[in-house]
Amino acid sequence: MGLPSYSEYWNELEPAVVILVGFLLFVFPEPATSALGAGLMLLGASWWFYEWGR
Repeated sequence: MGLPSYSEYWNELEPAVVILVGFLLFVFPEPATSALGAGLMLLGASWWFYEWGR
């Protein structure tokens, strides 16, 4: 039983990266980046829940 390759975990990593980037933009003190960051966090969370059931 070998270690799984990186490509097998890509679907789990993509939403987490989107959430992390969204959080960083949300924390940045500019209204436009905060709105974009909130949107990216919502997109990442919904994507994560979508991938969870697959």
